Amino acid sequence: MKVAIASDHGGIALREEILSLLLELNIDFVDLGCECRTSVDYPDYAIPVAEKVANQEVDRGILICGTGIGMSIAANKVKGIRCALVHDIFSAKATREHNDSNILTMGERVIGPGLAREIAKVWLTTSFEGGRHEDRINKVTTYETNMV
Repeated sequence: MKVAIASDHGGIALREEILSLLLELNIDFVDLGCECRTSVDYPDYAIPVAEKVANQEVDRGILICGTGIGMSIAANKVKGIRCALVHDIFSAKATREHNDSNILTMGERVIGPGLAREIAKVWLTTSFEGGRHEDRINKVTTYETNMV
């Protein structure tokens, strides 16, 4: 598995925690920043990660900002992305099993590093169940494909 990861200025510390987790899990990754604590625009980081996932340059993406909200909105504008904003372990598991989410978003101002690591670990190690869930995802993909 290969993961693209990025944060804006509000998610740098949490991104560093998740980078450490990726190393511990021996998961290949590409880090797309940011490296500054001054204000930056979250779409400048969310969209490149989402494009890498959509273009199958990487398998999944992880995005972090202050709340996770802006990053998830921006990422979900990219065709083929199923980005889930998650702040609990149950949702991390469910969004992989039922929604086949391909990007995880978290908020550094919402959760602490220990919980974020557990969420990311569960999300990275949980498989998609398929079956009835695949039918539902196909409906979303069909709609997305037919949009003007």
